[in-house]
Amino acid sequence: MATSPFFHARCSYSSPISNFINNNNKTASQQNPILPSSSSPSSSSNSGLTFPSGTNSGQRHQGLRAQAMSSTTNGNSISSMGNSRNDPDHLLVLVHGILASTADWTYAEAELKKRLGKNFLIYVSSSNAYTKTFTGIDGAGKRLADEVLQVVKKTESLKRISFLAHSLGGLFARYAIAVLYSHDTYNKDQLGDLAHSMAGNSQSTSFTKGGMIAGLEPINFITLASPHLGVRGKRQLPFLLGVPILEKLAAPMAPLFVGRTGSQLFLTDGKPNRPPLLLRMASDCEDRKFLSALGAFKCRIVYANVSYDHMVGWRTSSIRREMELSKQPPRQSLDGYQHVVDVEYCPAVPSDGPQFPPEAVKAKEAAQNAPDTQKTVEYHEIVEEEMIQGLQQLGWRKVDVSFHSSFWPFFAHNNIHVKNEWFHNAGVGVIAHVADSLRQQETSSILVASL
Repeated sequence: MATSPFFHARCSYSSPISNFINNNNKTASQQNPILPSSSSPSSSSNSGLTFPSGTNSGQRHQGLRAQAMSSTTNGNSISSMGNSRNDPDHLLVLVHGILASTADWTYAEAELKKRLGKNFLIYVSSSNAYTKTFTGIDGAGKRLADEVLQVVKKTESLKRISFLAHSLGGLFARYAIAVLYSHDTYNKDQLGDLAHSMAGNSQSTSFTKGGMIAGLEPINFITLASPHLGVRGKRQLPFLLGVPILEKLAAPMAPLFVGRTGSQLFLTDGKPNRPPLLLRMASDCEDRKFLSALGAFKCRIVYANVSYDHMVGWRTSSIRREMELSKQPPRQSLDGYQHVVDVEYCPAVPSDGPQFPPEAVKAKEAAQNAPDTQKTVEYHEIVEEEMIQGLQQLGWRKVDVSFHSSFWPFFAHNNIHVKNEWFHNAGVGVIAHVADSLRQQETSSILVASL
């Protein structure tokens, strides 16, 4: 598909941001912080890992196309209103999963360009290709953050930013936005200071609303079949078939095959008395403001396969408890979106944040040193509940996808983002749904800004 050089952003990542961003101390023009939508986090204070409470409730919706406004008005693109030169002002970053590359987004990139128009600069991340995904979620997240800063620095017209990530890429993106996050508003002249600050950890732990990502207004954070709760636990890694002995052996074996990333996904990384990375990423802690960064986005959406996904279970990809999963998930597609079977909005549940209780410390030590089925199950149940309660402090739109009626349902993990247009084209309805979600939020943002 031919595209102009300016909009075709599938380029190779090379040197880190420090190679060409000059640190400077120009004074930023002060702007009002981005006002969060109803799905933004509560204003309750958070000081690291504490214990939240509350239950999750949702309002179900049966369609999106009727809600999205038309993308044209009198022949002009709504997305280009307020942008007289038609330069892109909304950066959409596509992030692939484990052992993957930019080629995974070939169909989705072309389709999104066609549906979203020239106001979007669609950039396919290339900094974590193939075995680089084995170097840890934190390492990959930092590389992704460097890469995004490069794009922002080179494109002066950008004002807004969104992420669309598949599988493990969703965790890379969650880490990257925490690196790129600032509660203050930034402009392009301050990107050097932001890049410089990435070398150290944030010491502040207050959980606040609003903020910027790489100096841009954060709009959408969307993941497709991402293991937000890790892959430890019954049927969280479905190709193990729920067999206890296989799930027991998977955790100690994972680092041998997928490196540091494996121990992080199985929640066994770090010392016994230190919370695993994924638990820290469900809070604002001494490392980064992970939750504040997520909360800065106006819209957060998780797409999850209800079945036939051999890599990522329904529970972890939809950030739900086992008891919250329907015994008979819906199978009828929403109008206009084949295989998209349900959309549920889950509002924020105010709380004080997750914690890492003493019993979790003991269970983690046992799971690391002398794993057995009972100890590993106990550890996982404790940490999973804490992660859920931490992430519940934000509102989420949860979209369920079912490929039960497709020709190759067992390709669900690759179907959901159409990895290959010929083998995985069952997911074209999912990409259409994603595009309409992005367009709807883009329209809302521009209309609000024009008032």
